[in-house]
Formats: sequence, C-alpha cells, structure tokens
Amino acid sequence: MAKVAFLGLGVMGFPMAGHLVKKGGHEVTVYNRTPAKAKAWADQFGGKTAATPAEAATGQDFVMACVGNDNDLRSVTLGPDGAFAAMKAGALFVDHTTASAEVARELDAAAVKAGFGFIDAPVSGGQAGAENGVLTVMCGGDPAAYARAEPVIASYARMCKLLGPAGSGQLTKMVNQICIAGLVQGLSEGIHFAKKAGLDVNAVIDTISKGAAQSWQMENRHKTMNDGKYDFGFAVEWMRKDLSICLAESRRNGASLPVTALVDAFYAEVEKLGGRRWDTSSLLARLER
Repeated sequence: MAKVAFLGLGVMGFPMAGHLVKKGGHEVTVYNRTPAKAKAWADQFGGKTAATPAEAATGQDFVMACVGNDNDLRSVTLGPDGAFAAMKAGALFVDHTTASAEVARELDAAAVKAGFGFIDAPVSGGQAGAENGVLTVMCGGDPAAYARAEPVIASYARMCKLLGPAGSGQLTKMVNQICIAGLVQGLSEGIHFAKKAGLDVNAVIDTISKGAAQSWQMENRHKTMNDGKYDFGFAVEWMRKDLSICLAESRRNGASLPVTALVDAFYAEVEKLGGRRWDTSSLLARLER
C-alpha cells in the first residue's frame, strides 16, 4: 500500500482514482477544481479530499494527475498552491494527461531539481477502459522511477510500458492519435460507400472484420456509426486538442502528416455541425449531411 494523491476527476480520472482504492488498496487523497466532484468520489470510494493540489500532494509517495491540457497541468503542478511545491523528496509525480512532450520535459526538469521523480504517462482506452481498469499507458522518464510507478499504475492498466526518457510517453500517445484519426476516417468512408452501394453494413463489417481490415474502431464503433449515434465516447473537441499537439510536434520534428491534418479539418467541419461533444466516429456524419 502507498499513499497516493490523484489530481483531476474527469471521466478518466474519477474511475482511475477509484481503482487505486479498490484494486490497489492504496490510501488515496483526491483533488478536483470542482469540490463537489471530489466529495462525490470520496463518498463512493472512501478516500480523502483536499482543497488544493498542494494539500493533496503533501506527504504522499505518489501524485497522479489527469487534467485537460498543458495549461491545466502547469496550474496543478507549478501554479499557486501547485503540487510541486508540496511534494516530499523522493516522491514521484505521474502525469496521465494527454499533453505536449515539451511540457513533460519541462516538468521533469523541475521535478529533478526539487528532488523527486516525474513520469509522463498518457493513456489510451477511453472512458470504458478507465472504468474497467484496462487502460494502455505509455510512459516516459527515468527507468528507476518507472519501476516504482508501474505497480501503482497497474491498478487501472492492462498494458504499461516505458518508451524512453521524459516526453516519450507523450510522443507515443501522439502516434496513437495519428493512427486512430486515419482509421476512423477510413472506416467512415467504408461504411458510407457500403450504404451507397446498397450493402448490408453489419453483414459487411462482420465479414471484413475477420480479415486485414480489422481494428478496434471497426469492432466497437461500426454499429453506432451505422445507426447515426454519436452522443457518447471520446469527444471531437478532445480529439482536435490531441491532433493539434501532434501537428505542432510535427512542425518541430519535420514529420509529414498530411492525412492527420486533413482529418483534423474534417473534425472542424463536424464541430460546425454541432458535434463538438460527439464521439470521434462522427466523421461519418460529415459524409452523410
């Protein structure tokens, strides 16, 4: 058992923090900028709440975070009442936010200077993966720090791997999102084509999903896409945030991402249709408007 703080109780953080109690048996203190959300979590899982990130981090062995973006992350770490000023020497900060590699390296340097560890550890698997404790976690940082974090992360992960130094987890998450963007667009076009051709979409997918075209998106999203249902899942506005990080990094490292840029533009069109909070599979709605 470890003493753990968890900062950020959104659709991902709320169940992740819960698994630290239920599966890991850890002593958990949570912080959320909306105190009512923290109270609801404590009522459900029996942990403690804190009024600020610094209060949550005080005396903890591990501090985990899952917030919105780079600015949110800097706020809960380096801002007034941020966690970094309160963390004890030898503690470890694990960041599950999908953010830039740049901020990961920045926070890693600040952590090392202050005498504690830092791991960037963005996740994949969506809300269902978080609720079921089967997330994929992509990590960057010092190997010794990672070895300490891995058993704690295991409370909500089925796959966890160190990919390299600080920032490597975020870079790997960018690869993940680049691949998903292209897959969803291809699946949308395939379903759209099947409909126009007069085929039974479910029968088509049942057949081709047993071959080389198979993907998680195909298996888990084709039925709702065929029914035009998008009011769930990973929101378009969140995907656009992630793709903006990918495209910014590509401008730094020289990678060419023409399909990613095109799909991001398609998602902008979906937003104009009123789909900011629709699931990312709503790319099909753009083709059928």
